[in-house]
Amino acid sequence: MGAETFLDERSSPRTPARFVRGFDMPLLAGVVALIVFGLAMLYSASWDFSYAAFDGDNMYMFNRQLMWLGIGLVAAVIFAFFDYHHWRRLVVPAMLVTVLILIAVLVTSEIRFNARRTLWGGSVQPSELAKLVTVLYLSVWLYAKRQMLQNLSFGLIPLGVILGVVGGLIYQQPDLSAAGTVLILGGLLFFLAGGDLKQIGVLLVIAVIAGGMVVSVSLTGQERVSDFIAGIKDPLQASYHVRRSFEAIVNGGWFGVGIGKSVSKTTGLPVPPTDSVFAVVVEELGWVGGVMLIGLFAFLVWRGLVIARRAPDMLGTLLASGLVIWIGLEALINMAVMVGLLPFAGNALPFVSAGGSNLVTTLAALGIVFNISRQASEATATDEEWRSYRATADLRRGNGRRSVSRARRSRSAEEQAPRR
Repeated sequence: MGAETFLDERSSPRTPARFVRGFDMPLLAGVVALIVFGLAMLYSASWDFSYAAFDGDNMYMFNRQLMWLGIGLVAAVIFAFFDYHHWRRLVVPAMLVTVLILIAVLVTSEIRFNARRTLWGGSVQPSELAKLVTVLYLSVWLYAKRQMLQNLSFGLIPLGVILGVVGGLIYQQPDLSAAGTVLILGGLLFFLAGGDLKQIGVLLVIAVIAGGMVVSVSLTGQERVSDFIAGIKDPLQASYHVRRSFEAIVNGGWFGVGIGKSVSKTTGLPVPPTDSVFAVVVEELGWVGGVMLIGLFAFLVWRGLVIARRAPDMLGTLLASGLVIWIGLEALINMAVMVGLLPFAGNALPFVSAGGSNLVTTLAALGIVFNISRQASEATATDEEWRSYRATADLRRGNGRRSVSRARRSRSAEEQAPRR
């Protein structure tokens, strides 16, 4: 069989290969590794906790996680084959639904762990959906307004209103970490879209002032910040949660005590299958296992940024970068809290912490990233104003848009030079 015949058959629409064509295989391998790692560690961390909390059912939390994993994988496959450009028509209704659900959380007042964050008996946490929809909405909005971002009335003020509504509703639950994550993602996407550095500086000042006001009126925020400052000065004065996490990490040493042999998860470490699961990872697998998990998240973010760089247009770049940075930020906050580097927050550790809402939204987000990678492999850039992070870096030097256009002019001049 000749090479041409082989290529023709391989590219035929009747071959199964076309269904996986364009998928970023390194990213897929990283996601599979995180899923397997997460299931193994959740099984270990949740065994005793489930037995005590769910009437002797050791497998309750693990079985629930398997169910949510199945739903998340279905969502990931659907979004991987769903053209991400369609989100331009869907984000407004999606945001309206999200806002209504966040309001429903406050109205129903379903109290769990001294907070109103869930619906339907604790099965759904809408703040996780709000993070995903916020990235989608802001990416589409910034793409549509890309010519007017330098205008204060079309740039910073509407962005602040959007983030204020979503972040404020989440804060009222209260979920301080989720509200902060939404604000950080908004500022980051505004930066990536080419927002003026002066505007970004104003946004940071406003965020710092708003954050200070939130902490000053929130007893929870004041307590967490004071515990954090005390823990920085003396680890023995940190909050109970962080001190127990330190105990688990020290007990793990370099290579850990072995999977399933954690002592802290049975002697008072708060919620080991959820917020504290990273402490269990380090205790059972040691610092080597902890660093390996950090490496997997770093690899996922890197591959996502590679896909963002190769995206056919600015919308794909904003979506891919925003979604993978969101996942990486969630992991970073969770792990940093457990080692006392950040005030305590309730962020889940993606793929590892028990929780259906986080797992499903994370996999759905990665499905969108895979769709961008598929389209990037099938098409060339269509948005001449935005091509890659390399162009973004050039724009940051001075006024910089000239650097991109200059490259195009020089290429044209080279083509015409022999004719002169």
